[in-house]
Amino acid sequence: MPSRPKPADAPLDRLVTEIRACTLCSEHLPLGPRPVVRLGAGARLLVIGQAPGTKVHASGVPWDDASGERLRTWMGLDREAFYDVSRIAIMPMGFCYPGRGKGGDLPPRPECAPRWHARVLGLLPEVRLTLLIGQYAQARYLDTRGPSLEQTVRDWQRHLAQGFLPLPHPSPRNTLWLRKRPWFEEEVVPALQSELRKWL
Repeated sequence: MPSRPKPADAPLDRLVTEIRACTLCSEHLPLGPRPVVRLGAGARLLVIGQAPGTKVHASGVPWDDASGERLRTWMGLDREAFYDVSRIAIMPMGFCYPGRGKGGDLPPRPECAPRWHARVLGLLPEVRLTLLIGQYAQARYLDTRGPSLEQTVRDWQRHLAQGFLPLPHPSPRNTLWLRKRPWFEEEVVPALQSELRKWL
């Protein structure tokens, strides 16, 4: 009897199960490992951020905090649309909460992206646009990023032609940065929403 074809999501589901069982850098994680990702094989948008904060670590839901509220505002999406895994995939540079430093959360653990990102990307064939949120994602994926976050984001049109849109982190800590750069909400946010209408 011939075997039934496997659903497209099956290999990705297996990978997500493997990711969620990861303990690669558990000795460095003050709250222990809890990898947070949301992936669907048909997603056309990929959101790559930094790493979960304590609230996201507690809920297990990516962008389930004030940063997520601002990000969804920029995108022009409500929670239901944002968490539609059939359309939007979400993975950070570091999948677990990395702990706290002097000026806020520590950087994403460096072990995570090399271990998992290529495998995830290989199972997301429909992605047409990737949002690179913050300097860590931009450093990994942009060959021609600027010498500063501001210059990288200002050059968004060049990066968009390659399927990437660099954004500042929407953390409340960046409110002053955003206030001093009104061009971001005047120019980049409308372009972001236009791109999302095209692909979603």
